[in-house]
Order: sequence, then structure tokens, then C-alpha cells
Amino acid sequence: MANCPGNILVVDDDVQLVDSVKTLLESQSYQVSFAYQAEKVLDLARENKPDLILLDIIMPGMDGFALLDRIKQSYPDLPVIIMTAHSDLDSAVSSYHGGAFEYLPKPFDISEAVDKVERACQQHHEAESEMSSEADELPEIIGEAPAMQEVFRAIGRLARSNITVLITGESGTGKELV
Repeated sequence: MANCPGNILVVDDDVQLVDSVKTLLESQSYQVSFAYQAEKVLDLARENKPDLILLDIIMPGMDGFALLDRIKQSYPDLPVIIMTAHSDLDSAVSSYHGGAFEYLPKPFDISEAVDKVERACQQHHEAESEMSSEADELPEIIGEAPAMQEVFRAIGRLARSNITVLITGESGTGKELV
């Protein structure tokens, strides 16, 4: 049984492979959803809130690299394992540069695939748990003035990004506050 059962989204145009991976992961207590077309993935991710996406590179229409880019824009913390039958150094490097958690050449060893899925799922759950506990530890910020409400909205929009932000302003005395 998997150490970290979660919700996995499998994206591949090969119906037999999807069925095999689905059966394998369900035997490890994972919930599995799937898509045969890249265009449907973001909608499925929004609906199913997966802990991990297994993604093929070569598919009709949008390829896996373009989809990986879109996934990372919408869900930057969601781990993605790239699967491909066309394994080469360029695709491996492109996968990691695109933000993939792991790279899994086809045909893959079942135990290796399960291990990578478990590690990705475990890391995702730990990161979510850490973010949740950090949010619980933060002191409450109080401010009802319209300017403070705008600052709170900006903080909310930027909270999940990896950029550094400096907020400055002026006090009622005209002195800059940092």
C-alpha cells in the first residue's frame, strides 16, 4: 500500500498505457483520473485537485512541454512526472527546466514508477502541510483603512509566488514607513 495515497491525474494518448498505470496506482490505494488530450487537463486539475500529474510528452495537439508550462503557471507547486517513450538527453533536460518533478522513460519499471509517484505525492503533502502550519503561526494583521485593505489584497495575490516584495508607504506625518 502506498505511504501517501492521493489523487493522481494521468495524461497520455495511449489508452492501454493509461489503463495499466490506472490499475497499478489504484492497487496502491491512489485515486486516479485521466485524460487522453492535453486540452482537458487544466479543467480536470481544477475539478479533481490532484496531488500529482503523470504527463506524456508526445500527444496530438498540444505537446507535454507546452502543457507542463501551463500547469506550472496555474499550479506552481503541483508535482509533474514526465513520461516518454522518446527518451533522450534533450527531453530530460527540457523536462527539468520546465519544472518537472521527475522524468520517467517508457517502458518503465513498475517499482521505480511507484517509488517516484510516492515521493512526489509525499513531498506535495508535506509542502501543503508546511504552508498550512505557517499560515496558522502568522500573527493576524489588523487594518480597516482602505489603503491597508489594498495592501492585504496585494499580499493575497503575491503570497504563493517566489518573488521578494518590499512594501513601503507614508505615515500621516509624511515620513516613509518600511
